[in-house]
Amino acid sequence: MTHNFTRVALITGGSGGIGRAVAERLAKDGMAIGVHYAGNKAKAEETVAAITAAGGKAIAVAGDVADENEMSAAFETVEQQFGGVDVVVNTAGIMVLSPIATLNLDDLDRMHRTNIRGTFVVSQQAARRVRPGGAIINFSTSVTRLQFPTYGAYAASKSAVEGMTLVLARELRGKDITVNAVAPGPTATPLFLEGKDQTTIDNLSKAAPLERLGTPQDISETVAFLAGPARWINGQVLFANGGLA
Repeated sequence: MTHNFTRVALITGGSGGIGRAVAERLAKDGMAIGVHYAGNKAKAEETVAAITAAGGKAIAVAGDVADENEMSAAFETVEQQFGGVDVVVNTAGIMVLSPIATLNLDDLDRMHRTNIRGTFVVSQQAARRVRPGGAIINFSTSVTRLQFPTYGAYAASKSAVEGMTLVLARELRGKDITVNAVAPGPTATPLFLEGKDQTTIDNLSKAAPLERLGTPQDISETVAFLAGPARWINGQVLFANGGLA
C-alpha cells in the first residue's frame, strides 16, 4: 500500500533497548518517529539525535503510559508535528522477578499499572487515532509459553496484553488497521541482563536452537515487518525467540 504522505510512528519506551532499536529501524523505513519516554529524557533525546543524524525525522514526547491525559497529549504532540499517527509500538514495560509465594504485592501493582493499564491506555488512544493502513503493535513475552519460575507476575501481566491485543484486532474490523503482539525471548537488553549472573546468561543464550540471545535489532526487524509489509498478519502473537518456544 502506498501513501503520498510520510508515515508516522509513535514508540512508547523509545529510550529503552528494544524501543530505541525499533525507533531507529522504523526511521530507516522512512517513518517520522515520536520517541516516547516516561522518565529518561536524555536517553530519548539520544534516540532522536541518532535518527536525525541518519537523515530521519523524530521528536521526543513525555508521558506516563498509564495516565490517559498524558498519553492523549503525547499523541496530540506527534499528530501536530507530523500530521497524524500510522503506527503505534508499545514497548514500555517493567519486569520484577520473584516467586509468586514471596512477591511483594506493591511490585505486582506496579507491573499491572505499566504493563496492563499502560498498554490498555496506549491501545485505546491508538484505536481512536491510527489512520487507515496503520498498525498497532504491543509487546508480550515468550515467558507466557516458557513458564520460567520467578516470572509469574510478569507473565500474568503479559498474558493480559495478549488478551486485549487479540480482542482489539477484531474490534477494529473495517478500519484497515492491524493489531498484533510481539513476544520476544531472552534479548540482550539492560532490562533483561540486570541482576543475572554470567552462568544464567550463558544458559539462556544456549537455550534457543540458534544458541544466542536475541538482540534489540532482531526484535526491531519483527516490528518493522508488522508495521510495514505484513498487512495480512492481524490478531496474532508473533514469537521472536530463535525457536525457544
